Amino acid sequence: MVTWVLYLLECKNGAFYAGITNDLASRFSAHQAGKGARYTRANPPTKILASRPYPDRSTASVAEVQLKRLPRHKKLDFFECVNHG
Repeated sequence: MVTWVLYLLECKNGAFYAGITNDLASRFSAHQAGKGARYTRANPPTKILASRPYPDRSTASVAEVQLKRLPRHKKLDFFECVNHG
């Protein structure tokens, strides 16, 4: 069974980048190698700040939209709320 993951990266410029994948290690490597999203090609990620598994792509996509709508200072809290409540 494939598990999808919502992830939050911190980029070299200090910005956050959120996305979904079914292989976080591979996707992070792709972002670092300049083969990920357009944004991370211009602003390479430095670390994975948080991640959360979801049972399918659809559920992960809904969570991604919710996360991206939040202001920066609430993005990490999103992972805490989802994990604990």
